[in-house]
Amino acid sequence: MIEDYRHLLVTRSPDGYVVTVTLNRPDQLNAMNTAMGEDLLRCFGLIHDDPDVRCVILAGAGERAFCTGGDLKERNEMSDEAWFAQHRIFEQVAAAILHCPVPVIAAVEGFALAGGCELALLSDFIIASESAQFGVPETTLGIFPGIGGSQLLPRIIGAPMAKELIFTGRRMRAEEAKAVGLVNLVVRINQARARALATATQIAENGPVAVRQAKRAIMKGLDADLETALILAVEAYNVTVKTEDRLEGVRAFNEKRKPQFKGK
Repeated sequence: MIEDYRHLLVTRSPDGYVVTVTLNRPDQLNAMNTAMGEDLLRCFGLIHDDPDVRCVILAGAGERAFCTGGDLKERNEMSDEAWFAQHRIFEQVAAAILHCPVPVIAAVEGFALAGGCELALLSDFIIASESAQFGVPETTLGIFPGIGGSQLLPRIIGAPMAKELIFTGRRMRAEEAKAVGLVNLVVRINQARARALATATQIAENGPVAVRQAKRAIMKGLDADLETALILAVEAYNVTVKTEDRLEGVRAFNEKRKPQFKGK
């Protein structure tokens, strides 16, 4: 997946387990144009098919912004047909991030606005620096938050707060975002990526099959009734029982050493 992208920088940790995907248009505050959308779609497709990846970090280049959403300069005077065609790419990107089989951590510095905020919401959780600002201001431009914000935000912070943010378009700073449950952790400026990498490394040290099954059970269980969700949890548990990693984990516990998981 470390290929030539037009508007992404993609790196892997030395062991190959953690992939960092950096939106790379800092002069445009990492706004998403069509080319970036195509890059993201290809990149997350490769991540989905790579059994060695255990965690993904999604970040933005530079200090000013994670991402400020769709590139409205590119979109200026687009025909309806061209707008819809571009948005279909962004819709596919959203699905690819949301359904990524391994955890995705958004490391947010500066602005995460409109589609950029939605990219962060599509991740499994957010680590933000004190400089971070979140918002879904699409309605202030007569647009609609089109890659999941209207559905994800109410699920994360509750409907009343989500309605206020979407209806008014106001921005939310990092500490408020943490207080309402949008952000897991707030760190010093320019430290979001480093903290995300530390967290991703911790995740990557755990049983990869167990982590993947945990993500799958949580995501599917959220949309199911409790009885169905509990069945999904047992199914996930049963998958891990049949793995070599489960045997290794128990051996390591009894031998008082750190387990060496292989994802099998």
